[in-house]
Amino acid sequence: MRALLALIVVTAVWGVTFVQVKDAVAIYPLFAFLAVRFAIASATLVLPAAKRVRGLGRSGVAGGAFLGLLLGAGYALQTAGLERTTVSSTGFITGMYVVLTPLIALVLYRSRIGLGAWGGVVLATAGLAMLSGIHAGSVTGDLLVLAAAAVYSLQIVLMERYAPRFDALAFTFVELASAFLGLLVVALALGDLGVPRGWTVWGALLVTGVFASALGYLVQTWAQRRTSATRTALAFTMEPVWTAFFGYTLAGDRLGALGWGGCAAIMAGIVLAEPAAGAALVSVVSRRGSRGRFRPRRR
Repeated sequence: MRALLALIVVTAVWGVTFVQVKDAVAIYPLFAFLAVRFAIASATLVLPAAKRVRGLGRSGVAGGAFLGLLLGAGYALQTAGLERTTVSSTGFITGMYVVLTPLIALVLYRSRIGLGAWGGVVLATAGLAMLSGIHAGSVTGDLLVLAAAAVYSLQIVLMERYAPRFDALAFTFVELASAFLGLLVVALALGDLGVPRGWTVWGALLVTGVFASALGYLVQTWAQRRTSATRTALAFTMEPVWTAFFGYTLAGDRLGALGWGGCAAIMAGIVLAEPAAGAALVSVVSRRGSRGRFRPRRR
């Protein structure tokens, strides 16, 4: 029970960060914000992870660096979309990575997916179409977040190929550091990097860097060793619910019947596709002779 409650608390932290990030990037450049966020996340893990990095070898470091770049690209797309659309829409559309994961596994590894996954795709697509019809959001913003969800799905599928082979803490540190370096290069090229000012920006950076990314990952690792994959998956479906709650109470999201109906359809698609996503990832990992479990993306 403690593990399940810990996972639900993590999803609540992830849910509230959508509101904080939207407010922060309104006054501080997007790529600079993400670069500093991942710098904080990397610094949080550097002491426990540094000695373990050598054990990854060249292939582990290269794999972590590549997945880190994907992670950075996903966050850039998601945050750019969040700037343009509502908090609630961003949360629910981001959750579509669960729906897209078995499709990515199908394309890359020809993994078989069941009717549940296809049903999830249909429901989530219908929900996305409903969200695109509301005035509070933005079609461009929604599409950017959808692209982010696709990148997250690719990162998750590839992660399942690496996860059984390497130390989780060291591999994650390399991922976070790689994302930081990639985002730093873009921020410097755009001339956006400067000293963050004000509690709105610093509060969002500390919560996302320390709690949502670094500590959120550690809690997830601790909890997944103490509870079943099914309970873990169900706990993570709470993230869009928390996002909608905080979007309504803190960000003033008022989507109307059509918008909330779209969110409900996406949520139904996520719940329907969740078992299929886990099965697809286990199939991918089993080709390496190892067993895996569904690993939600880290924020």
